[in-house]
Amino acid sequence: MGDDILSYNGGVALAMKGKECVAIACDKRYGVQNRTIATNFTKIFQYSDHCFVAFCGLATDVQTVSERLKFRTNLYELREQRKLKPVVLYNMLTNLLYERRFGPYFVFALVVGLDPKTGETYVYDSDNIGAVSDNVNLATVGTASEYIFGLGELFFKPNMNSDELFEATSQALLNGVDRDSASGWGAVVYVIEKDKVTVRELKGRQD
Repeated sequence: MGDDILSYNGGVALAMKGKECVAIACDKRYGVQNRTIATNFTKIFQYSDHCFVAFCGLATDVQTVSERLKFRTNLYELREQRKLKPVVLYNMLTNLLYERRFGPYFVFALVVGLDPKTGETYVYDSDNIGAVSDNVNLATVGTASEYIFGLGELFFKPNMNSDELFEATSQALLNGVDRDSASGWGAVVYVIEKDKVTVRELKGRQD
């Protein structure tokens, strides 16, 4: 695994779009290089009814950035008296990361969301200094991302319904983490729709 600080604790996350639904998934492993410490470490955080962020990288920075972002989103909703939108959340996160560009947080992030009025879906990714991306169909970050991205492109098709989206996301993630020793031990998949959020836990290889 080498000495790369971003892969020190392992972990991977994947986001994918469907028709009026969007999915985000992550593995559950927390480790120190090749040693597994825990198998229930969450990397996905909810910031409003339809906005979620997944962080991968150094575990301490995952927790720090998620808490600081939660503080800013709470403050935004208090000041503006309106619900957070995915684009606003993404801009808030990239600003937070870019502020620390000379001593950066060691996290990569995925932001997903859905507009409950129009049904428009959003998938963004960012590196550890807040580089902005376009609204894409598929994004992945973490130690197994190079394996999962190819699988994600294979399973992705336009205008999937929520069940098809769940299946595509699950298969891409589970088959990808099987090829990576720094991630795995099951997964959690969130499927976000206009009227509900469905959370499913998947069993994976326990090695």
